[in-house]
Amino acid sequence: MAVPTKATGDDLVLSPREQLVAGGPAEEFERRLQDLFQAGYRRLVTDLRGVTRIDSAGVRALVRGLTTAQRLGGSFKLVAPSPRVLAVLQLARLDSVFTIFDRLDSALVKRWPWRNIAVIAGATLLVAILALSGVWTTLPMPDAVRQLLPSVDAVPAATPPWQPFVEFGKLVLSAMIGVTVTAVHRRYRRERPQTHSMEQAQVLLCVSGAMMMIVIAGSLARAFGIAGAASIIRFRTPVEDPKDITILFLLMGLGMAAGVGEIGVAALGTLFLCLLLVVLDRVGSRRPRAMMADVEADGREFPTAHVQSVFARNHVIFEPREVSQGKELSVRYYTLLDADQSLETLSEQLMADGKAHVKSVSWELPRKSE
Repeated sequence: MAVPTKATGDDLVLSPREQLVAGGPAEEFERRLQDLFQAGYRRLVTDLRGVTRIDSAGVRALVRGLTTAQRLGGSFKLVAPSPRVLAVLQLARLDSVFTIFDRLDSALVKRWPWRNIAVIAGATLLVAILALSGVWTTLPMPDAVRQLLPSVDAVPAATPPWQPFVEFGKLVLSAMIGVTVTAVHRRYRRERPQTHSMEQAQVLLCVSGAMMMIVIAGSLARAFGIAGAASIIRFRTPVEDPKDITILFLLMGLGMAAGVGEIGVAALGTLFLCLLLVVLDRVGSRRPRAMMADVEADGREFPTAHVQSVFARNHVIFEPREVSQGKELSVRYYTLLDADQSLETLSEQLMADGKAHVKSVSWELPRKSE
């Protein structure tokens, strides 16, 4: 029985879709639970919405999962058992022993992202300091200072203190335009859907156009400078991701804003760009990558505990599929990885410079039958 598994924060959610009865399904589910605990997972959540019936073997699997979690200092929770399954647990007087939730989101542990909060707080403080500096530079010059200058005509006209916030509104408007056009474009481009990165690049390019016009502000010299810098980024920088190219262009614009003395625009532009990147990363689904991992042992004894601990540390969902016994023992795993997970790094951790008795690791895309 293949049990769908999904990592959510510190919790690992198992969603069995068969009856947990004797004769195979219950025993296999029990082995799956124990393998996950052995691999290093400590907080398991079993979603029972797909389980229509349970017998003594299934109850035994759940009880062993709970006792193992308690022994290891972890947790084992049940979610939304059907009335038939709940009746069996009540008959065995286990409904008060297990921690049972009606909804999955209620069972998941929600942690405060303190590291992200610290980064956001530090960035906000920096942007606030820059913004105040920008407002200070745009205040009218005192008369005592003006009298010290050789010519009053040489003093540029004072910019209103709220001008950077007007430019910030332009950036917001350009982002709304980019998001709207991208959403409409996605709807009518079904035959060849764009990548998530290209959709983000479209929004960022719209923002970059607004930012460049804010920076140029009628200056021919600034316009030529931006055109020259854009040609350098386009033709001399080996960047394949369109979003990365656009971010380079935006960063160039922020640097130019700071260079020409538009400190307020640079500060608010930085804040807006950071928030926009966070929002764009939240928009759209990032599907996990499915890969088949062939792990060959250096000998006839397979280092199961080591392999499973490496998968657990890297939040890799895994399920052993095949075992090949020859001169060396080889196990084929079905894995689900994050889209940005490095296969080279995982292979290095699995092989551990020969200390873990892993001879080789190979990765390939799963076949349709797998």
